[in-house]
Amino acid sequence: MSGMTRSPAVAGQFYPAGAEEINSQLDELLSPAEKVRPAIALVVPHAGWMYSGRTAGIAYANVEIPDRVILIGPNHHNLGSEYAVYDAGQWHTPLGDVPIAEPLAAELLDHCELLAEDPRAHSREHSLEVQVPFLLRRNPGVRIVPLLIGGPWPGNAAELHSIGDAIAATVREYGRPVLLVASTDLNHYEDQPATLIKDKLVLEAVTHLDEEGLLQRVAEVEVSMCGVAPTYIVLRAAKKLGARHAELLDHRTSGDVTGDFNAVVGYGAVLIS
Repeated sequence: MSGMTRSPAVAGQFYPAGAEEINSQLDELLSPAEKVRPAIALVVPHAGWMYSGRTAGIAYANVEIPDRVILIGPNHHNLGSEYAVYDAGQWHTPLGDVPIAEPLAAELLDHCELLAEDPRAHSREHSLEVQVPFLLRRNPGVRIVPLLIGGPWPGNAAELHSIGDAIAATVREYGRPVLLVASTDLNHYEDQPATLIKDKLVLEAVTHLDEEGLLQRVAEVEVSMCGVAPTYIVLRAAKKLGARHAELLDHRTSGDVTGDFNAVVGYGAVLIS
């Protein structure tokens, strides 16, 4: 099992395929922050870097990246298990390999019977892959635990609840710093005015650390936020780990990049501490 390597699925599409080009983009996207802070969690987008890379880069530039990161994102392809952990081996990137934090993954699986060891579920998914070069660049010693959330959208709250609690218990017992990363884009393919209203409602719930309010707003206002379940889980876990504060670092839409404001996707970055 430990020899397993996940090959990139979206290098050359969502971000460059070559190390030199990746590094030069990361030079631009990771503008130096005035103050780099420790964080319990981040909420970051996962579109192609040309659209959401600036927002993701602001998040990653502002926080200390510890040696262990648990990445939680939506399973857009719904391949494999509903709650799929990539538990062993490494992820190959054009910048080098990032090992799986195998003991941490094993502890997480022990804490929650809903979770399954399922590398296949990760084979085509971009929501976590696009984060890994940022993490590797900020901390070359980083090890990751990737977790994909599939199943019915926006998710079974009771199950998401127990996954969040299991992540918090795992991190607490681990005893060393672990960053949680929720990967999500915000509202999809409506015009700019509608998207700004919907994104604001969602981001208010996130910055108030209100995971139940997040689910409620997404349902009531019909926000097509693909990573609502991962964000719910991370908010729940972060609060159990003592989070008291969440700060919106950046919000923009694809229209701000393309100039087409008729059908945009929203992107936000939130630091939770």
